[in-house]
Amino acid sequence: MSLNRRGSVVRGLFYPYGHEECAEKIDYCAVSDIDVKDVVFRAGIVPHAGWDYSGPTAGKVFAAIKKHVNPKTFILFGASHGYFGPPALMAEGFWETPFGDIEIDSALSSRLLEQVDGLKENASAHDGEHSIEVQVPFIKRLFPEARIAPILVPAHENAFALGAAVADVARNDDSVVAIGSADLSHYGPRFGFAPKGTGRQALEWVRNVNDKRVIELAVGMNAEAIVSEARDRHNTCGAGAISALVAFAEKIGARRGVLLEYTTSHDVRPYGEPVDFVGYAGIVY
Repeated sequence: MSLNRRGSVVRGLFYPYGHEECAEKIDYCAVSDIDVKDVVFRAGIVPHAGWDYSGPTAGKVFAAIKKHVNPKTFILFGASHGYFGPPALMAEGFWETPFGDIEIDSALSSRLLEQVDGLKENASAHDGEHSIEVQVPFIKRLFPEARIAPILVPAHENAFALGAAVADVARNDDSVVAIGSADLSHYGPRFGFAPKGTGRQALEWVRNVNDKRVIELAVGMNAEAIVSEARDRHNTCGAGAISALVAFAEKIGARRGVLLEYTTSHDVRPYGEPVDFVGYAGIVY
């Protein structure tokens, strides 16, 4: 895979392969009924499961952003499922989408590498990771002229410091928006995490206790507590991405997040009693 063009690796799996199918799905998902006047949303948290499950939740975030601002660049803080090194930025080139390639903002990337301690240029870290890839078609479809700066953020304790430093570079440019890509609790025997057994009581515990804890941290701007919370409670897949995103949002002036939607994979497709399921949240700042 070329370091200058990151090809799709989960197209046809996590989201449709064809152009028309992707367009229809995004147009269906990207609906916002939020009515907040005189607010510019410059950051958001989205889930990264397959679109059939988490697409509508992610779509609400992108639609809310589009309602208030037309970003020129999206900084994408991605969860890392298999890369555990320092935060990794793909600094130049393109990403493939069903709607054509989307360009990396190489000028912003250069400034980030110069000014953000601990951030490394590492395109290959992105090769097999889906957490950012599933967001990029939304951006290309809804903001066709926008560019991206994709950063993988493993769940390191200092992820919040990365997000704050990135905000220092971008804070005075209202055309830059940041997105954090993360799912919440992966619950059930399939995931090796079922402290409340299975069934309705387990689903309610995840909704009202386990996922609620990390959502409250994210909405309440407590970036420094998110990684340890996820480690202790197993309620976040992408704690580093959320921590960085919340710190970014706070540094650019956000005082609180707005939870647009919370759901689970069981709510989306309720087959039988709840056994194995994943939580999803869409939040804007």
